[in-house]
Amino acid sequence: MHDPIPAIRESISVFDIFKIGIGPSSSHTLGPWRAALQLLKSLQVQGKIREVKELTVSLYGSLAKTGKGHGTDVAVMLGLLGADPVQFPVDAVNPTIQAIRSRHELHLNGELTLYFDPARHIIFHMDESLPFHPNGMNFMITYQDGATYSATYFSIGGGFVVKEGQEQKSTSIELPFPIESADDLLRHCMKGMAIHEVVMENELTWRSEAETHLGLLRIWEVMQDCMYRGCHTPGELPGGLKVNRRAHGLNKKLLGAAVYHTKKDWLNAIRNGGTGFQYTLDWVSCFALAVNEENASFGRVVTAPTNGAAGVIPAVLQYFVCFCGGETDEQIIRFLLTASEIGSIFKKGATISAAMGGCQAEIGVSSAMAAAALTEAMGGSQRQALMAAEIAMEHHLGLTCDPIAGLVQIPCIERNTMGAIKAITASQLALQSAPDFAIVSLDKVIKTMWDTAQDMSSKYKETAAGGLAVHIPISLPEC
Repeated sequence: MHDPIPAIRESISVFDIFKIGIGPSSSHTLGPWRAALQLLKSLQVQGKIREVKELTVSLYGSLAKTGKGHGTDVAVMLGLLGADPVQFPVDAVNPTIQAIRSRHELHLNGELTLYFDPARHIIFHMDESLPFHPNGMNFMITYQDGATYSATYFSIGGGFVVKEGQEQKSTSIELPFPIESADDLLRHCMKGMAIHEVVMENELTWRSEAETHLGLLRIWEVMQDCMYRGCHTPGELPGGLKVNRRAHGLNKKLLGAAVYHTKKDWLNAIRNGGTGFQYTLDWVSCFALAVNEENASFGRVVTAPTNGAAGVIPAVLQYFVCFCGGETDEQIIRFLLTASEIGSIFKKGATISAAMGGCQAEIGVSSAMAAAALTEAMGGSQRQALMAAEIAMEHHLGLTCDPIAGLVQIPCIERNTMGAIKAITASQLALQSAPDFAIVSLDKVIKTMWDTAQDMSSKYKETAAGGLAVHIPISLPEC
């Protein structure tokens, strides 16, 4: 008997699906970071920050088993400092953490200096898991007067965080077009609206159309900056696996003697460099590699819908921009709106957390998002867009999460290239098909994904306890 589909029903915005943050993991890095920020906010409301004497962080389940490789301890410390993951300089991550480790001091929210030894005050409970979700963490605080305060949070995927006691709390607000399933979305579209138009109408509940446009263009700017950095940064990824960056060499090989000095000139050089199938295929792979190599290096990325799968949507959107004429701001905005709604439907109907569903919940979902968005952008109907999402996920069903040494590197980085290529293939298939006669619907494949997640052994859910992680055992050095 399978557990029911998650009961939390949310009104999810495009900016809930696409969040700017720091790698390498949305569930293991960004989520714990945001949980620490939520703790600080709670302490501020209580007026208790300056009364804290000691603070201990306990990590459970997947957060414990792969937390060091994913930088969970690093993220928690940065969150406790009150640092903003959107703005905090990525070059300052290592020096800041090294200072805490060497001095055994943490400036809680920048207001109070605590004695804090990460080796003592961050505890990895390798053999314990909390009931609600594998990504659980607890903050235990002792105040100066001896009183204590405990707060437990769950990082449920894609940077979303839920506090214990609020697991079933609905965050729904009244939207003009409420959507819980692909059928709901299609029913709204039958009123004569494209998918991106339905999504934009809902976004108006939160903010003006102009604000949404600016926010989405900022999301795309961060994605492009990440690709550009990844394509121009040589060297070895951190963490101890000695994985060489490949996007830099591939970018150089593909562009040959081309000379450029700006991101705009780089894109023009790509467009002018060739048009063949192999050339295009190489660039899609290069774009995806670049993003996830940056992600693995604690670079600034956009959850799409997670950090581990952050390269798929930028790679497919850049493919659309460079090789399919998708150059206008409006085209980019529509692409992101459509992609976000598909991710939202997966989150509501199943999961976007690898700790809950394996890598099908990350790369599979991102590939489905990109496939639907590309299909609509290329002139496909609403049904064809949903068909493309279904095809992409159908061919990711059962994909496990077994990161070597708990790092978001092998097989994660290459899987983003596969997810991007599958998204493009799914889109092409859908555009040449008659979706009215499709046997498998998107809702059915989402339900199947959830059933598969329930059947999947916990060894293959971001624990580094099965698959490649055990066949290639590597012990990580202390960060």
